[in-house]
Amino acid sequence: MNNSTGNPSNDAIGSVGPDDPEASEMTSDDDARLVARAQGGDMRSYDALVTRHRGRIFAMIRNMIHQEAEAWDLAQEVFIKAWQALPRFEAKARFSTWLYRIAHNVVYDWTRKRRIESAGEFNDEIFERDRIDPAAVTAPNAGEAPDDALARAELRVKIEAALARLSAEHREVVLLKDVQGLAYKEIAEVMGSSIGTVMSRLFYARQKLQTLLKHEYEAR
Repeated sequence: MNNSTGNPSNDAIGSVGPDDPEASEMTSDDDARLVARAQGGDMRSYDALVTRHRGRIFAMIRNMIHQEAEAWDLAQEVFIKAWQALPRFEAKARFSTWLYRIAHNVVYDWTRKRRIESAGEFNDEIFERDRIDPAAVTAPNAGEAPDDALARAELRVKIEAALARLSAEHREVVLLKDVQGLAYKEIAEVMGSSIGTVMSRLFYARQKLQTLLKHEYEAR
């Protein structure tokens, strides 16, 4: 934090990367205590919240838009918006779910802006130019045999290519559920939809992924 301005510092937010191993062991109760302190003006507590969650938020945004530099900027925007809105956070949901909701809105505001700037022609290539976060379940594990790692890497590439062919809504629900591990209720809160809609989107997204992957293997 920058104590002189009362706003999150670029160092605290801009250095988006893997979560601190110690911070990753924190619980929702730890988050709640840090949030309460931050709402009382303790900027060090907000710095701790940023450290705790910045890796996941950055990964989620990068997996949605597949533009590294833009994802850094948007992740920083998420935490600035969260800081500004923190006095209104009532802990009705987990702090992490609230952050994902802000990230969802930031990404969709960004895509709408891009659509307007391109005269209404949204270029879906923004979802196709990068890869799933290395921490995702499809990434090779350390210590794997070379042949196993290669096979998993090839599978990851195929999954990434299939994900890129989903709609933005279907891609997001898969990432939130299968990569980030959120519950249906949390995903509904993030996406501003009903649990039924989330379950329906996830069902059709998984079906589509299976079809795309099946076609990929049949084409080999």
